[in-house]
Amino acid sequence: MLDSELCSRGGARVFRILIADDHDIARRGVRALLENHPGWQVCGEAKDGRETVEMVAATKPDLILLDIGMPNLNGLEATRQILATAPDSLILILTMHDTDQMVREVLRAGARGFLFKSDAGSDLVAAVEALQQRRTFFTTRVSQLVLNGFLDREQVGEAALASNLDLLTPREREVIQLLAEGKTSKEVAVALNLSVKTAETHRTNLMRKLDLHSVADLTRYAVRNGIVQVF
Repeated sequence: MLDSELCSRGGARVFRILIADDHDIARRGVRALLENHPGWQVCGEAKDGRETVEMVAATKPDLILLDIGMPNLNGLEATRQILATAPDSLILILTMHDTDQMVREVLRAGARGFLFKSDAGSDLVAAVEALQQRRTFFTTRVSQLVLNGFLDREQVGEAALASNLDLLTPREREVIQLLAEGKTSKEVAVALNLSVKTAETHRTNLMRKLDLHSVADLTRYAVRNGIVQVF
């Protein structure tokens, strides 16, 4: 959903924000909070990560507000793809995930801020203001999770906590999400503009890398690692 006029407007007085969340109610609530702020305009809304990447490329918003648990392409992968082509993009992650592992993944992906959805009512405006001023934003709760994770790694060793998700290529991470969402190899091929044979090759490679033996194993892995969400 694109407000094309707002996304194409120039001038420093309007700070343009793109909201990406697969829940209509969540987008409406966030939009209401943001549009009450002078000088801010929500220039578009996206329902999944792939649509988000496309809209960012087409409209170049000043800030992207991204949910992590979106279909087709999750927020982390969308963040990586956006920053690969537009490294100066300001990305604020808004999520229900509250683990130190997820916070670390967000930081590694390159987002400038991280906010829990439960804190949005009180902290969203402050978070957007911080990114608008080219600062980072992390709540006290997020900072504590990062600290706890750091202390855990100090105790048991970084290697012991390393995720084998790092073994996968960006394309394989896209494939594992689509497969975990129930898509067939043919549907994956269509979604990613690949041949069916290439999609099946990616599937075989990622199963081998992760030592998984069925789609059920793959789905459980995707859920555990925050690639897909189960509600």
